[in-house]
Amino acid sequence: MTTLKRIDPRRPFTITAEGLKRITLGVTGSTGLADSLDVVAHGAAHREHAKGQRTHEAAQRVLLVAAHADRGALDDHARQTLAGAALIADAVTEVVLLVFGEFTGDAAALGADKLIELPMFDRRGFAPADELNALTAVVAAYAPAHVFLPDNATGDGDLGRRYAAAAGASVATHVVELDAAHVASYIRGHTAFAVGSLPEVVLLAPNAVEPKLPFVGAGERVVWRFDGAASASAAKGSVRDLGIEEIDAAQVALEEADFIVSAGNGVSDVPAFERLASTLGAAIGASRVAVDDGKFTRDKQIGATGKTVEASVYIAFGISGAVQHLQGIKDCRHVIAVNLDASAPIARRANLTVIADARETIAALTEAAAAARSARGTGAALLNSTAVAEGALA
Repeated sequence: MTTLKRIDPRRPFTITAEGLKRITLGVTGSTGLADSLDVVAHGAAHREHAKGQRTHEAAQRVLLVAAHADRGALDDHARQTLAGAALIADAVTEVVLLVFGEFTGDAAALGADKLIELPMFDRRGFAPADELNALTAVVAAYAPAHVFLPDNATGDGDLGRRYAAAAGASVATHVVELDAAHVASYIRGHTAFAVGSLPEVVLLAPNAVEPKLPFVGAGERVVWRFDGAASASAAKGSVRDLGIEEIDAAQVALEEADFIVSAGNGVSDVPAFERLASTLGAAIGASRVAVDDGKFTRDKQIGATGKTVEASVYIAFGISGAVQHLQGIKDCRHVIAVNLDASAPIARRANLTVIADARETIAALTEAAAAARSARGTGAALLNSTAVAEGALA
């Protein structure tokens, strides 16, 4: 009897000048970075089966999803909102995605049939009048049956409420249940459950929809021109953007940090690690072992007996990944592990694992980040630090 050996879809690969190369039969690549680093990826390492397009029929109805981009991508909450609209759309319904800010993601893979990108809007800026006028203009052009936005505190929830008030539209907030006919939300301090018909504006609560879809959208990019000069002059005096006060990342509480570099027992040169954090503009975390050894103060400890963090990017240097530590990073969006042990528990949690010496990797990253800051300017480098890390995982 012939036995076919199953090929592990998560088998390691190396990154070479020619691109991604699988490691098979004990043979590895030998070009560029692959000489010193073996990169093991999970999840994104294997190619998923091609998904079919949700519909090919002519659109007779539109569902509009609006959200702000963060460093060129939609966050989990926004992707869930887009998935919710795509899941309730029928064969003659088109899902249009309106993105405030630069968007470099794959709109089709997220379920959108059309993409309207407004790169002139920055999530770090506050321009509610301009955003309302832009959303109103898109609604006028496409006449959507329903408008969906994430119900968050970073711009989308505010915009949805402003639009509903200005348009006199029916609205449901903090929606936790959704289908083509109804929505539902908790009321009275979560002591009651309110159900109603699908309103014109839906503000979806986080984690109400699974963002992974069994299909893709058409992903057509639409060129849209928006002139906010008139609305800006009209709003002058009523709304003024005071900007964002930049502070040292070391002063940010770990629970609020968006970018964290964390050290474990494998980090021997603490000053070099701290220089890397400063160069990247990242907050500093540590494992319990590193804290118990006196390398870091107790307020830096991450894990079940320390802090629970929700960073967009979490880079762990020399951390094996005890279950208590993994519990503390379970809500992080992207986890990158740097470890000499490819079988360390953290490698199973990480989206990307770099099999290399922590000290050498810290030195290389510090040099690369410093060069990027010099080339682009300090502010641009700080803003793009996590974008570079997320780009490696895209």
